[in-house]
Amino acid sequence: MEENKVFYRDTWAEIDLDALYSNISQIREYLPKETNIFAAVKANAYGHGDIPTAKTVLAAGVHGLAVAFLDEALAIRDAGITAPILVLGATRAEDAGIAACKNISLTVFQLDWLQQAEKVIPTETSLRVHIKCDTGMGRIGITNEDELLKIDGFIRKSDRIIFEGIFTHFSTADQLNETYYNKQLSRFKYYLSCLETLPPYIHAANSAAALCHNDSLFNTVRIGIAMYGLTPSDEIKDILPFNRKEVFSLHTKIVHVKKLHAGEKVGYGADYCASEDEWIATLPIGYADGWIRKLRGFEVIADGEMVPIVGKICMDQTMIRLPRNMPVGTQVTLIGKQKELYISVDDVATKLETINYEVTCTITSRVPRVYKTRSM
Repeated sequence: MEENKVFYRDTWAEIDLDALYSNISQIREYLPKETNIFAAVKANAYGHGDIPTAKTVLAAGVHGLAVAFLDEALAIRDAGITAPILVLGATRAEDAGIAACKNISLTVFQLDWLQQAEKVIPTETSLRVHIKCDTGMGRIGITNEDELLKIDGFIRKSDRIIFEGIFTHFSTADQLNETYYNKQLSRFKYYLSCLETLPPYIHAANSAAALCHNDSLFNTVRIGIAMYGLTPSDEIKDILPFNRKEVFSLHTKIVHVKKLHAGEKVGYGADYCASEDEWIATLPIGYADGWIRKLRGFEVIADGEMVPIVGKICMDQTMIRLPRNMPVGTQVTLIGKQKELYISVDDVATKLETINYEVTCTITSRVPRVYKTRSM
């Protein structure tokens, strides 16, 4: 995503790059000095904007970037970013050549994939790979010692594939009960013990593990949700070592205000009925922007006051009930701070009965991202 595009609708997300920089700096200071940080900028940096986010976290001291798919990695390379990039998800074997040419590391977990990929890697180039171990997540990854050793053996004999890393992913690092976490950690350590020589990058810790489980750090960690100022889960919120600043906020402006008389209705289905004379304002944001219909009844901030969403949220518009007449152009904050009031991403997630990750990822690309910074 390009930085601060011109836009023609009074709805936008603000991305506080100073807060992002501060969050990474705190995490960098908390971890052992020798720990490599790979910043997760997949899914358009969890909805924050991949390129501005990547540039900011690299300036703050992360070692590399992690994405889900090769397309995301190529977009970052095309933006001129030369830092290490690891694709965490599966990539087609026939695309291994372009990854090698662009110096993008891929995740591997199947011997036959390696056999196919080796054939398409151009001469004079090499592909860097990280072996994924499924220690209990139930997704991609090797599941036994035999698979690991066959893949390791193939890589060692290849002159076009480099064993750069090995990793796993925890299912329950964000829970207080450590039983399953310890089982996964033990399994990963066993896989490491099976290898004659370890690769340069060994990583298991996500945000929750990196901040709450020192035994999972190895020499590399993957930081995602924490660098965006959000908490991996409510369960561990009180044991996190330091506070972080939320990076994402969402704003719009009133485009129309009208006075409804008692008995008049609002929205599709005509199922909101004014119980008395009411001021109703229209906002230019709707479910096509990721502000979904389940947020009906949620309170947002208009002119420093909490006001409810009324009627069904439309594809492109949302209606709110005002305590008084407010002028067109009044700013309304859907996520973030306005005057002394604050709506967190977690507040929206609670209303939606989901997790904070989903909230920022759900705000679509139709909503412009505006990047704010004072120090960079």
